[in-house]
Amino acid sequence: MSLIFRPLFEKESSTYTYLLADAQTKEAVIIDAVSETKQRDIGLIEELGLNLKYIIETHIHADHITSSCPLKEHFSQAKIVLGDTNPVACADILIKDGEHLKFGQYQIKAMSTPGHTDGCMSYVIDDKVFTGDALLIRSCGRCDFQGGSPEKLFSSIQYLFSLPDSTLVYPAHDYGGRTVSSIWEEKVFNEMIGNSVNQAEFVRRVNAMELSLPAKIHVAVPANQVCGSKIVTQKL
Repeated sequence: MSLIFRPLFEKESSTYTYLLADAQTKEAVIIDAVSETKQRDIGLIEELGLNLKYIIETHIHADHITSSCPLKEHFSQAKIVLGDTNPVACADILIKDGEHLKFGQYQIKAMSTPGHTDGCMSYVIDDKVFTGDALLIRSCGRCDFQGGSPEKLFSSIQYLFSLPDSTLVYPAHDYGGRTVSSIWEEKVFNEMIGNSVNQAEFVRRVNAMELSLPAKIHVAVPANQVCGSKIVTQKL
């Protein structure tokens, strides 16, 4: 049994897209696909001869438009997956905490990790966890829109910290060119929550963030609530 794993990068929003597939059955999933790199992703999936089964979103993004619907139009058998608390009508599967998606001989497990947004979901497969914007490398997601809550995010990161220390952390973004971390590294070195920071101090640090709104938020959020539907994005 062999897992095909391809991390992919979109430079404008510093977003990581992840393609995973069973090398034997060729069944595949893609996590956090971006509109601007749709053709690259389609090309790679077809080049590797993969059968795209699931198009997974960690959350409704505010800084880029997803390519979920366009990918589903191209790979008609694929199903769009989001966490069950997201306000969307376009998902084929609204997954709950602890539920699994099967592709080939592999299973990917959903972990509910709200706080950055109220609908954030992380996904675990073998020794890898895809954390979206909940847990970033040496940082965490902001909590000042889309139902964000630093108290919820603190609990969510503690949930992620319950994974084995050797688990590799793959976030949805990194703005410094880093590609992977580990649960152990983030427990020790994360600047927001590492070294056993308590909830009150974590909330203080998150609330002290001084960040401008994402440039595309007023376009990206409504577009992503319909999974990047071509008709809606053209109107926007």
